[in-house]
Amino acid sequence: MTNTTKQASPELSNEDKMARGSAWMTIGNIGSRLLGVVYILPWYYWLGENRAVGNTLFNMGYTVYALFIMISTAGIPAAIAKQIAFHNSRKEYRTSQRLFLRAVQFMIGLGVVSALVMYILAPALAKGAGGGEDLIPSMRSLSVALLVIPVMSVIRGYFQGINNVAPYAISQLVEQIVRVVYILGATFIIMKLGSGNYVAAVTQSTFAAFIGALAGLLVLIYYFRKEKIKMDILAETSTEKVEVDTIQLLISTVKEAIPFIILGAGITIYKLVDQYTFVRVMSSFTEYSNNQLLRLMALFNGNPDKLSMVVIGLATSVAIVGLPLITESFAKKDKLGLAKLVSNNLQLYGFIMLPATFGMILLAYPINSLFYDPDRLGANLLIMVCLSGLIQGLFMVTSTMLQGIYENTSAVIFFAIGLIVKIVTQSPMIYLLESYGPIVSTTLGLGVTCYLNLRKIRKKTHFNSKLTTRRTILIALMTAIMMIFAGVAKIIFGLMLNSDSKLQAFILIILVAGVGGFVYIYMALKIRLADKLLGSRMAHFRAKLRIK
Repeated sequence: MTNTTKQASPELSNEDKMARGSAWMTIGNIGSRLLGVVYILPWYYWLGENRAVGNTLFNMGYTVYALFIMISTAGIPAAIAKQIAFHNSRKEYRTSQRLFLRAVQFMIGLGVVSALVMYILAPALAKGAGGGEDLIPSMRSLSVALLVIPVMSVIRGYFQGINNVAPYAISQLVEQIVRVVYILGATFIIMKLGSGNYVAAVTQSTFAAFIGALAGLLVLIYYFRKEKIKMDILAETSTEKVEVDTIQLLISTVKEAIPFIILGAGITIYKLVDQYTFVRVMSSFTEYSNNQLLRLMALFNGNPDKLSMVVIGLATSVAIVGLPLITESFAKKDKLGLAKLVSNNLQLYGFIMLPATFGMILLAYPINSLFYDPDRLGANLLIMVCLSGLIQGLFMVTSTMLQGIYENTSAVIFFAIGLIVKIVTQSPMIYLLESYGPIVSTTLGLGVTCYLNLRKIRKKTHFNSKLTTRRTILIALMTAIMMIFAGVAKIIFGLMLNSDSKLQAFILIILVAGVGGFVYIYMALKIRLADKLLGSRMAHFRAKLRIK
């Protein structure tokens, strides 16, 4: 009787699925990004007098590695998730299983080929990048990770497609923890207890990508074995009306991945425009030295990225969780459900991103002091990057939505239009605003794309734009109130703490963020907005906090 009752229990609503999935993806995404920022502090210090050269070798290796990752995996998790969500919504469970098996086989082969190509081409790639012989070991150590990453991406896409993103997030976090522990352990042993060879330390630091990926894959396999039992049972109830050629389905899935590759690399493409134009344009009308221009570029394009991408990672979490749910509603032709889901997705984006972004803006100077150096220009550029990050995050969410409703071509065209705007306005903005210029041109380009994306989404889904706007205004008002309380806290605590000191800046950040976070959460629970966006479980938190 009890079993029957459990089986008959209602499924989670889309709001609850979004809330649960967003929570897990936020933990995984933000946790891994934070670890990726924090480990730099001891690692950079241990490299000693060669830290600048060592850091350059590390980044050069990872730039090439990122290109191979993009080619061998980018778009595959999202495309697999989309296809599995589609077929599962039609109760075609066997088709989903066969597609997954074919995808694993394909990605194993692609991983082997990618790893071999990168390993063989490492000397030529190192020479072309200007890293010389010292860069070759780093590149070759990174190539080994390509044996694991593609397979891992498919399994993550599978879990995303069945709306169980906890394994995805946990594997992401474990991967980064193991990677960071290996980096710090190996670097400390080599630099402090061993030979002191910084090239060997950097090589082991890049090899950590393989160690971390292996740990992440083992976590996914563990969860997959548990999930497979349930999926095998569902396969017995599969209702395929037509036998599907899984090879053709895989080919179509890879085709589906192409827009995800283009749009997933969108922010990187914008940064490449900055990289190849800023120094050239600035040197044409200023007397800055090349080193000064590179420093300016680091202030707006390098340093803020590691910090702002932590916040933008929140938007990525919302997009990843929302994709299969949107595709599922679209496949079922549930127009009302799709419209509500799109509206809730946009509201949830604002609910998370607005307070996170403006909180970072308020604390820009102490944050910049903590991770880099006390620098007013650096802090001001971080503020601009954070504001631009709101548009970058919206681009990720809306582009993913368009792909979820099979408007891939529109998403790519709108991105191309925005990129043209970026390229056309880049030089004039640099002339007018110098180091602020590229940030403004990026905001303009992605802003145009976001407008076109939202207009298309509104036309296709007919979501309640008035309700979405009203709720977003309410969230903006809540954010403003939060900023007032946090601003007062910053003034009070700032009388006792010096933002130029790393330790005191850290304490100030924790105290002010604590005040702002408490005020915002209290308001969200008090007016029941959290219930509407994050599901019924928020009532439990309200009761615990004794909020009526």
